[in-house]
This record gives sequence, structure tokens and C-alpha cells, in this order.
Amino acid sequence: MAEDRLACRECHHVNDPDAQTCEHCGSSSLTEDWAGYVIITQPENSEIAEEMNVTKAGSYALKVR
Repeated sequence: MAEDRLACRECHHVNDPDAQTCEHCGSSSLTEDWAGYVIITQPENSEIAEEMNVTKAGSYALKVR
């Protein structure tokens, strides 16, 4: 489930629960404390991706604490 996954505090990418570092940016600052979930498939054509400064396709948390 998405609730069990870890979100990166740097890029908001949602990672597997057993991840030690973020798959996208390599940061080790991961947290279980996040809310909202968006899947971006075409960041170059997405207004949401532009607003979130996302350049890679993937799953992202909307709010990370």
C-alpha cells in the first residue's frame, strides 16, 4: 500500500518501504510522514509536474513532513 512507502524529503518521490536512499535523487532523507499521492507519466506535458518541479516520471507525495 502507498501508506507503507517512504517519501523523499528532497524530491517527494515515493520509494519502496525498504529503501535506504531515494531512487530518483539518491537522498537518504526518507520519511513515512507524507500525504497525498500523484503519478506523473509525462512530466514534460504536465502542469502538475511543472508546479512540483518534477522532471522524471514516477509516483510523488504531495505533502512531505
